[in-house]
Amino acid sequence: MIEVKDLRKSFGNAEILKGITTTFEKGKTSLIIGQSGAGKTVFLKCLLGIFNYEGGSIAYDGKILAKLSEDEKRNIRAEIGMVFQGSALFDSMTIAENVMFPLRMFTKQSKSEMEDRVDFVLNRVNLENAHNKMPSEASGGMQKRVAIARAIVNKPKYLFCDEPNSGLDPKTAIVIDNLIQEITDEYQITTVINSHDMNSVMEIGEKIVFLKNGLKAWEGSNETIFRTDNEVVTDFVYSSNLFKKVRKMYLEDHE
Repeated sequence: MIEVKDLRKSFGNAEILKGITTTFEKGKTSLIIGQSGAGKTVFLKCLLGIFNYEGGSIAYDGKILAKLSEDEKRNIRAEIGMVFQGSALFDSMTIAENVMFPLRMFTKQSKSEMEDRVDFVLNRVNLENAHNKMPSEASGGMQKRVAIARAIVNKPKYLFCDEPNSGLDPKTAIVIDNLIQEITDEYQITTVINSHDMNSVMEIGEKIVFLKNGLKAWEGSNETIFRTDNEVVTDFVYSSNLFKKVRKMYLEDHE
């Protein structure tokens, strides 16, 4: 579990995060959503320890991030998997070498142990025959699956995904969403996803944190978001006629 209490972050005189309090639970997919400029990326980077913050606290399973020594922070980082927006694969490495990279960085496993683990996670994301391909030879969807394999190769407790469906067609995006949710449940990972994709919200949003102007404007699930009367949320989520129709159908079915 990750616990956030009254988190505040500024750049100069501009306050970006204005006292956010929430929790992200083990074994659940949690989504951070909101318009551009809402503070989503800054929030994610604070959670990851990339940005320092002026107020509040972030705790990983009771360990307050700001109070940890550098060695303790390194131990936390070793328990984190990250899926970047553009996959961020190393162009000069094969897919297997990309996936093995965190093992080389954070473990002292033998080469055969690392190779066995790479085999396992590539099989898990249905890329069992892709070891020797270069990233340039892989489609966008394959690259995302490689990024997920790399993120989970070190058996993380925490998984962060920054816009994992960016640049993907809707069908592939659903495959990636389902894969993330399956892995989260299967390995009981605390998963936090920064997303603007409303399909992801509807498909896998077990916990949704909606940010607006640096504040937590609403939180709930993909079920309760259909029932909320919070105008800030409904204006954002149901800006399209499709979601208005979906909401109407949902409310009629649950009367």
